[in-house]
Amino acid sequence: KVLRRFSVAQTIQFFSDAGVELKEEETGKLFPVTDSARTILNALIDQSKESHVAIVHPARVAEVEHLPCNGAVSELKKEPRFRVVVESGVVLARHVIVCTGGKSLPKSGSDGSGYRLVEKLGHSIAKPLVPALVPLVLEESHWIRELSGVTVPTTVTLSKASGKRIFSCSGSTLCTHLGLSGPAVLDISRHWLIARNTDSDVQLSINWLPDQSAETVDELLQSRRTGAFGVLRQWLPDRLARQICIESGAPLVGDLTRTIRKKLVQNITATPLPVTGDRGFSIAEATAGGVPLEEVKLETMESRKCPGLYLAGEVLDVDGRIGGFNFQWAWSSGYVAGSAVAKSIIEGNAR
Repeated sequence: KVLRRFSVAQTIQFFSDAGVELKEEETGKLFPVTDSARTILNALIDQSKESHVAIVHPARVAEVEHLPCNGAVSELKKEPRFRVVVESGVVLARHVIVCTGGKSLPKSGSDGSGYRLVEKLGHSIAKPLVPALVPLVLEESHWIRELSGVTVPTTVTLSKASGKRIFSCSGSTLCTHLGLSGPAVLDISRHWLIARNTDSDVQLSINWLPDQSAETVDELLQSRRTGAFGVLRQWLPDRLARQICIESGAPLVGDLTRTIRKKLVQNITATPLPVTGDRGFSIAEATAGGVPLEEVKLETMESRKCPGLYLAGEVLDVDGRIGGFNFQWAWSSGYVAGSAVAKSIIEGNAR
């Protein structure tokens, strides 16, 4: 409903009108041709100036207080409904839009303080608040950490201890000196973190050959005479193929016993991932959790708890997979909130 109000096509048109040329990558992601986030920031600042928006910076908000309303009299006089306390003093306003982000990338200002502000105004916060789109950390001695820099298409699966699949994500995976990153891992990270809060026995595994089943891999290993390493290097980087053979106890050349072949198939199609943690909010690209959508009117993004208060972006309990979905939610919800406030002001001035 919100995303339809300001679609991807409208987002592209907005930035085009602002002089930002975009390019589309093979994955469908859109980036400025400059490959610089500064290009987007400058365009937004320029558009604000053209619209005569006063930007006060720095101006950290310490508190937003909802002022008592004297019913129809206050509405008639258009009296302020909010007292916003900032570093430089106090701002009085009839409308306040909170778009402070979540807790991710606190160096950008989204340090979670927005949650505290809206809680004081009557809102609840859907918890747990966990990092989303965040790299995962593996046990210090795990062999994957020795493959830093290796990138390969995979499927990462979250399962119960019984083996029942909960969720899977496919895409590129990057081995790092601490564990794993890349789209498939980033996408599944929030699901693992949330599941772990209620079930400490949930497990992650990775299929290094996502287009092949365990049965197919087993047949390939039996039918080829090039040895395990020779088979694997046809699809996987040499470093990864060699390491999987070593960890499975498989000779690089020569025949495989049934036991070793079974272990090799498991490590190819379902390597257990002993995840010990994540890189935290300082690295995460998004936050899972926030103000429940039931607490806002989606047609305007106005609070159902506090009239005149609007919420947009990641302060709400919305997070999407990698690929610009979280940006689009920010653009769309911000547009809906801003349009609603503008309409309210115009209608108020016409009275």
